[in-house]
Amino acid sequence: MGVTDWGTLREQRWLVANVGSLEPGTEIVRRGPRAWVRLSVMARSIWSGALSFGLVNVPVALYPATRDRTIRFHQLQAGTSDRIRYKKVNERTGKEVPPSEIVKGVEVGDGEYVILSDSDLEAAEPARSRSIEITDFVERGDVDPIGFRASYYLAPQGEHARRAYALLRRAMAESNKVGVATLVMRNKEYLVTIHPGPEVMVLETMYFADEIRSPSEVLPDMPGDEVFSERELATAALLIDSMTSEWEPQRYRDTYREAVLEIVERKRAGEEIVVQEAPPPPKVVDLMAALQASVDAISHQGTTKAPARRGRSTARPSGGKSQGRARATGAASGRAEGERRASTPKEPAGKKISKRKVS
Repeated sequence: MGVTDWGTLREQRWLVANVGSLEPGTEIVRRGPRAWVRLSVMARSIWSGALSFGLVNVPVALYPATRDRTIRFHQLQAGTSDRIRYKKVNERTGKEVPPSEIVKGVEVGDGEYVILSDSDLEAAEPARSRSIEITDFVERGDVDPIGFRASYYLAPQGEHARRAYALLRRAMAESNKVGVATLVMRNKEYLVTIHPGPEVMVLETMYFADEIRSPSEVLPDMPGDEVFSERELATAALLIDSMTSEWEPQRYRDTYREAVLEIVERKRAGEEIVVQEAPPPPKVVDLMAALQASVDAISHQGTTKAPARRGRSTARPSGGKSQGRARATGAASGRAEGERRASTPKEPAGKKISKRKVS
């Protein structure tokens, strides 16, 4: 926690009383009797120990890299401000059971349970370790993102750890490798991968292989190997290319959260909320027609992405990647248009025929 421009003792007491309810990274500017008070709440490390590879040990600490901004709803009794609370009750008798009488058990079938005491569970706990030992280095692209649990920043602890830390991060980045290790945290063992980030290393906790379901276990109807015409593939590629842009995470927001907060403020001001029915989703009858309509719709949106694309293309010499992609796009569009004309029957004079659909 870093604090600058401390105010009077009264202001300091206010900060100490309120710091516990603030999110890490929050900066408060508060006008005191004599001065502005600024408070920056820094995240605390959730684990500290050593990162080891070979015979090298680097003191490190883990810090949360993300935060959940989901709106938390409280349950209240209708017409009151009374909170709803849950009690632990005996399923058979319906009576409340005190915590001292609650034990842990594992069901083994037919209503039979094996009771496990705290000492039993301690025997199964992984050895408490303050080390993250890298056992393997693998190609970065070989790690399937489906196994990722949560992200943490892995930072060096102390000046003496910075050089070895920086050396490992740079070597991993240049070789495009990630480290594989295990971590014991909060009485649980995690499989982890360590990635070289732009500024610091990032540790990803992961699911073990037997915790990841295969699609055939979950999906009731597995998609099969479909056969597509060149025209369909060319039009789909044209649509993808027309929607391609640079990755800018700031462009994407949680619009549902924003809408809920807006509704809260409107209802707080006494406004009545009217629910509007959502339009029905369009029915896709002809895949080719839907693809072509999507391409046409994007091409008529104007130049919403044109400034960014022009900025990138001006830095490239003639015949560069942008122009090559433009030629490829034009060729794909031409092929699609030529195939569309060739596959559309001509109408005899004085007689109309229905156009053949390509599915």
